[in-house]
Amino acid sequence: MTTYLLAGGGTAGHVNPLLAVADGLRARAAADARHAGGDVLVLGTREGLESRLVPERGYELLTIEKVPFPRRPDRAALAFPVRFRRAVARVRELIRTRGVEVVVGFGGYASAPAYVAARRERAPFVVHEANARPGLANVLGARSAAGVGVAFDGTPLRRAEVVGMPLRREIVDLDRAALREEAAAHFGLDPARRTLLAFGGSLGARRINEALAGAWTDVLAAGWQLLHITGERSEVADPGADGYALRRYVDRMDLAFAVADLVVSRSGASTVSEIAALGIPAVYVPYAVGNGEQRLNAASSLAAGAAILIEDAEFTPDRVRAQLVPLLGDEGRLAAMSAAAETAGTRRGTENVIAMIDRALAGR
Repeated sequence: MTTYLLAGGGTAGHVNPLLAVADGLRARAAADARHAGGDVLVLGTREGLESRLVPERGYELLTIEKVPFPRRPDRAALAFPVRFRRAVARVRELIRTRGVEVVVGFGGYASAPAYVAARRERAPFVVHEANARPGLANVLGARSAAGVGVAFDGTPLRRAEVVGMPLRREIVDLDRAALREEAAAHFGLDPARRTLLAFGGSLGARRINEALAGAWTDVLAAGWQLLHITGERSEVADPGADGYALRRYVDRMDLAFAVADLVVSRSGASTVSEIAALGIPAVYVPYAVGNGEQRLNAASSLAAGAAILIEDAEFTPDRVRAQLVPLLGDEGRLAAMSAAAETAGTRRGTENVIAMIDRALAGR
């Protein structure tokens, strides 16, 4: 019987792969008597998404104080050493009292104290980094981790091994061909026609929305359908045209992917990993705000020939007409991108991370 402590949270990019691994460990325990009785605990904060998502999924959430690394010499920086030591002490106590045998960190505020606590308690720990540009907690943790897994080739972490992204089961198990007719019917589309899927996340992407709002007629004129997921706050008007399905929000993204022959989207780590795992060619429009990680996340798919990239400022209706519409009519290039997409990703990210955890335990 093994007790696992999975640390991370704050954003969906940290919480979702954590939960995928938690679900994988729980499923293995149910299916394999050798792993029966194992306990999966989650370490996070009260402020992050984990405070809602982890209990909803049926896992016990243990919390510590949110202690951001200081970015400037201010009052918070002066208080940081004491607050960080307190967080580490709390995790060390949890490791001892709950019998934790291995710690797995996914980045975020909870991970750095968990790595330090595990090292001091002589418990092995594993790091998983979802982004091509790693966060500070994982940069520090990788220096002494028993295993370091990354989603993307080229991620600059010491001793990193490409394991892929742990993905939700509805993506891992998705049979796109088998669901295409159901998916098309769900969105009021024709399963026999090619479909362009465009989305920008739950809140949408203004640049993608504005570009397609100005060029959707050109997409339809090219013989394609358009499934446009605008985000709940979008003000893009629905023209009610045949072959143009506009949705503010979609809770069945598996069906959206099932009907898609080409995707236009942001290039967040989970989005790129899901699209690559499903073997769908893509046009990525990386979010321009931040430290440039979205552009880096797309690099592996670009190198494989499975995707193209258009910068956010350049994604306009005119650019859609000049570059995207010709691509829709280029059967040879689309076929080559689809073939490349089949090799650009993996659906085994969860299994690969669990194998890394097992190796860490074996090497104690």
